[in-house]
Amino acid sequence: MSHALPPHRSEDALRLDETDLQILRLISEGVTVDGAARRVSLSERTVRRRLSSIATEMGVGTTIEAVVTAVRRGLI
Repeated sequence: MSHALPPHRSEDALRLDETDLQILRLISEGVTVDGAARRVSLSERTVRRRLSSIATEMGVGTTIEAVVTAVRRGLI
């Protein structure tokens, strides 16, 4: 079974800012969305919206896929 990365923009073209990466790091560590929101001083709704945008930007369908892809690409 191949573990190829999903189709995506090049890392240089990704529009993830430091807050996006921090959110992904927190989620990858098992922090809840509510906990991540508190740590980055955003509302839970905003964090959920950002996670959805991050997944779209990375060309994946879920937050878990975004985290796995970010780890595989060395982004977090």
